[in-house]
Amino acid sequence: MQERRDQTQQKQLLLKLEGICKQFPGVLALDNVDFDLREGEVHVLFGENGAGKSTLINIVAGSLRPTSGKLIYRDKETHFSSVHSARKIGISAVFQEFSLIPQLTVTQNLFLGVEKTRRGLLDQKTMNLQAKEILNKLGFQLHPAAKIMSLTRAEQQMVEIAKAFSSELSILILDEPTASLTERETERLFELINQAKSRGVGVIYITHRMGEINRISDRITVLRDGRYVTTLDTGTISDVDLVELMTGRVIDHIFPKIRYNPGETLLRVENLVTEDRSVRDASIEVKKGEIVGMAGLVGSGKSEIMRACFGIEGIRRGDIYFEGQRINKITPASMMKHGVFYVPPDRRIEGLLMMRAVRENISLSALDISRLSIGSFFLRTQKEKEMVQELATQMQLSPPKVERMVGHFSGGNQQKVMLAKVLTRETKLFIFDEPTVGVDVGTRAAIYEFIRDLCEAGAAIVLVSSDLPEILHLTNRAYVFYRGKIQAELQGDDITEKNVLLNFFEQDAA
Repeated sequence: MQERRDQTQQKQLLLKLEGICKQFPGVLALDNVDFDLREGEVHVLFGENGAGKSTLINIVAGSLRPTSGKLIYRDKETHFSSVHSARKIGISAVFQEFSLIPQLTVTQNLFLGVEKTRRGLLDQKTMNLQAKEILNKLGFQLHPAAKIMSLTRAEQQMVEIAKAFSSELSILILDEPTASLTERETERLFELINQAKSRGVGVIYITHRMGEINRISDRITVLRDGRYVTTLDTGTISDVDLVELMTGRVIDHIFPKIRYNPGETLLRVENLVTEDRSVRDASIEVKKGEIVGMAGLVGSGKSEIMRACFGIEGIRRGDIYFEGQRINKITPASMMKHGVFYVPPDRRIEGLLMMRAVRENISLSALDISRLSIGSFFLRTQKEKEMVQELATQMQLSPPKVERMVGHFSGGNQQKVMLAKVLTRETKLFIFDEPTVGVDVGTRAAIYEFIRDLCEAGAAIVLVSSDLPEILHLTNRAYVFYRGKIQAELQGDDITEKNVLLNFFEQDAA
């Protein structure tokens, strides 16, 4: 570790930010922040959601202009008028929120803005060949002609990474790049980062995963509430102390102790097969007062089975029973009336209306309840405001402005809005699908406490997660999926890393 620190200190300065401020209407997002990046290093930006990390990298990437302060690139003060001007000198970013055009192909997205032409016409053949070369070089199994809308979120993440690596790089910005990737894909990304480092590329890396920080970073800069806190060499501080620097408070335990009290079976699924066969002959049950985990790789069927139970995915055959009664009509509206609530993994696409107010987002799923409606046509607006304000306070929304558009909040606060929605109506079964993707450690701990409280109050919880520690620490039973089938049902002390991972890959070894 000491050798790595010495090597980092000897490297040439690539980028320096001095006294960066960024003012938005009513919000000072960055307040006199300093930051620097050296050639061939991974420099982690660490902080809670809303700390200013995204604003800072947007300034470096050219999509935002600072209100004041200096940006110095290779000893020369620089101003970027656009993302394109930053890319001209080799600065490329992979943001947490994708910038892909769903209706276009992988090739078209890779070459968007830098299309190849021949005699004044698009040279599609050359672009397809080069796209295939780029994808093969990176080790991504994607078809260049596939449309983005047909890809999984993990595959879309690969396209974003391929876009960044397809140009000559001097600075690479990665914002939560592994959030949608499997362990195998994450390992490949780390290999690519190490290759980029060896060529002198400086990497700005945002993650909330402590294991990633310790593994690939050279230095860490901590931001809190838009202000610079400190810069540290990796390995010179414990994880606990680093989290305390980030939050300004002590977080003793990320995972809370949970009192499970399994009662009667609430949900029973028998021999379920989805229309697209992403789930095949799966049978599960969920009881009141317990947290049941759904584990597996991306695309294993762990998410699809619960989406089918909520009426989002089509069902080819199989039976779903709720409170002992077979459900014939399975739609999101009917399942919510039965007392089932599903929280999707992608808040921007499925979970929230980003251009609408917090108030509207929270109350949207409860407009049919008597507390908020008079008949089918009239809304009790005052009751709606009172309910939403109570929930915003309970979820510690920051700032607590319920008339503000959701898109103007940080990712962690957007997730709080998603969770507040589940409390608007009487719910017996809560399905949380990847509930902590892209949120900081403090928010993550708060979400775990929220789930614990629901469980201990007697609710049935299903936790769909690609984050293995969540399965290990939060669930009392877990189903492990592989290629659409349930490989194992684990319970209590049998829910171990070894047992779960064994069933991730058991058939590969056969």
